[in-house]
Amino acid sequence: MADNIYDEIEIEDMTYDPTLQIYHYPCPCGDRFEISIDDLRDGEEIAVCPSCSLMIRVVFEVDELPKPEGGSAVQTAATQVVAA
Repeated sequence: MADNIYDEIEIEDMTYDPTLQIYHYPCPCGDRFEISIDDLRDGEEIAVCPSCSLMIRVVFEVDELPKPEGGSAVQTAATQVVAA
C-alpha cells in the first residue's frame, strides 16, 4: 500500500468542501484526491483518488480540523427541551 503513496500534503494546501464534508487535492491524473472530515477525525490520513491508484498522506493535527457542525445545535436543542 505504501508503494502507491504519491506525496505528503499539508492539510492547509487542500481545499475543504463544507457541503460534502471532504478535503480534496488535485491528482496528476486529472481527478482529485479526497478524504472525508470524519475519516480524518477518526485518525485516517490517506486520501485516495477515485480514478487511479495514487494516494496521498495528509499531514494534519486532529484538534485543528473544523469543529463538527450541528454538535452545538443538537446540544442547544436538547438543553432547551430539558429547560422547558
